[in-house]
Amino acid sequence: MTIDHAWMCAEDVEASVLKLWLKGRILSAKVTGEAIFPLRMHVRGPDSSALAARFGDAQTWVRALEAASRTARGFGFDLVWREVRHRQLGRNRLPSEIVVPTEADALQLIRKQADAKRFDALARATATAFPELLPWLARKPLLALEHAADWTRILAVLAWFRQNPRSGLYLRQVDIPQIDTKFIEGRRGLLTELLDVVMSPPSSETAPGNAFTFEGRYGLRNKPATVRFRLLDGQTLFAGLSDVSTPAEEFARLDLNPRVVFITENEVNGLAFPPVDEAVVLFGLGYSLDLLAKAEWLRRSCLVYWGDIDTHGFAMLARLRAYFPTAQSLLMDEATLLTHRSLWVREERPFVGELPRLSEAERRLFEDLKLNRYGDHVRLEQERITYGCLMTALRGLAL
Repeated sequence: MTIDHAWMCAEDVEASVLKLWLKGRILSAKVTGEAIFPLRMHVRGPDSSALAARFGDAQTWVRALEAASRTARGFGFDLVWREVRHRQLGRNRLPSEIVVPTEADALQLIRKQADAKRFDALARATATAFPELLPWLARKPLLALEHAADWTRILAVLAWFRQNPRSGLYLRQVDIPQIDTKFIEGRRGLLTELLDVVMSPPSSETAPGNAFTFEGRYGLRNKPATVRFRLLDGQTLFAGLSDVSTPAEEFARLDLNPRVVFITENEVNGLAFPPVDEAVVLFGLGYSLDLLAKAEWLRRSCLVYWGDIDTHGFAMLARLRAYFPTAQSLLMDEATLLTHRSLWVREERPFVGELPRLSEAERRLFEDLKLNRYGDHVRLEQERITYGCLMTALRGLAL
């Protein structure tokens, strides 16, 4: 390896070695066996004209390099000399190459001996417990070094997951000596990289939870998704309650028979929804509308969806209709949009796909929004629609 510098000084040598360290090359070579040392650096010192014009500076430069070399300090770099013949100055000896002969010299130059020792220890432990991780270690040695103090515990976590690939436990139930839940939660990113190497994540069919979460990916149980709803008929309560949040699986098994079920995304809209006879309002689901799919009792009711007037609002309406094709929309029309022009905001990342489950009027409005026919990424959030407008719409709703 050759590195060019002009009038190289000892600090330049250290900077070049430190650059290799910061790239992870020195530590990576410990794993891969790559031959980095001896590390050779070509020296560009004074040329013939500079030597004549600045002979004193050149001598000072040479002496400084000699004073910083292994010959003087006992570690670091060696100088390779060349003889220069000058018509006026005669023969002079100048350094032509600097050589850092060993890894030990390089580490002492940049004062990284302790870090390298820690890495050696974690690399040995890794090779013993999970030799398949060595290629990862060679790619990301500095990341591993950041976690050197915890590496023994990290390996213990990997061992537990490999021994219990489909435990079905909550993370809080995982018992590993000297490791608590927060230790794992605070290192999910690193553990995901490592676990993907040492074990095959369960598929979405075999995992006890969502395979796209850390828990579901590695066989733990996810925190259950919940559905929140309010009973809007003041005369009807559910086990004495009017506002209920329950796991989606239990929601699907409820024995309710409302005449109409309203669904709105905004939480405050759900809390402020006015009384309606024999009605329920579900709220706060967002794109998780598929949590409702197994609730067969919903099919006996009239479903009414109230979302934002923007591209994602119509995307969520279409998603709901994938499970409940007869669902109606509420306050998602052009008249409502234009009435509230002063309250429009900008939709930052519009939905650009196709939505085949919309009505003709809904589809036209969706396309107009997508094509910016009303302005740049127009959005009317449902909570900006006046309460009076909601009351009027409910009175005119055909249920």
